[in-house]
Amino acid sequence: APELTREVLTPDGFLRTGDRGEIDENGLLRITGRVKDLFKTSKGKYVSPALIENLLMRSPLLEQVCVCGLGFPQPFALGTLGEAVRGKLADPAARAQVETALETLLRDANKELEAHEKLQFLTIVREEWQVENGMVTPTLKVKRAAIENRYSKFFQRWFDEQRPVLWEAA
Repeated sequence: APELTREVLTPDGFLRTGDRGEIDENGLLRITGRVKDLFKTSKGKYVSPALIENLLMRSPLLEQVCVCGLGFPQPFALGTLGEAVRGKLADPAARAQVETALETLLRDANKELEAHEKLQFLTIVREEWQVENGMVTPTLKVKRAAIENRYSKFFQRWFDEQRPVLWEAA
């Protein structure tokens, strides 16, 4: 079936998987995200959320991250805190330290991003994303559409607050 073969293979014989990747210094392919995960900001620039999520996930502060921003001037991130960090939030001083660390994480990540990819803010959400609540797949991959659907009613308000780190209200 030559026509079907042309649909699934590139001209040089590689399988079209829908994955995005990069070749490292050793010549090895590293998968960096999915082509279909791209979204366009209101400025008309495409953003690959997986690359940005990987930057943020370097920190042990965060357990899960989802970068959003379709139709907004800049992308932004939603995240859940790691279990060890969540236990400290009752103490106001510890919470302030966590917020400062998150601001530093956001600033450092933005230094590695192109202007159109820089995150406007990071919102820490209360609810953990789990298979049971439909926010992640059985292999624990974030379901971007489910997360955007759950939190989209807050996006504009969070964007308008003009603060680097936000906490989902109770």
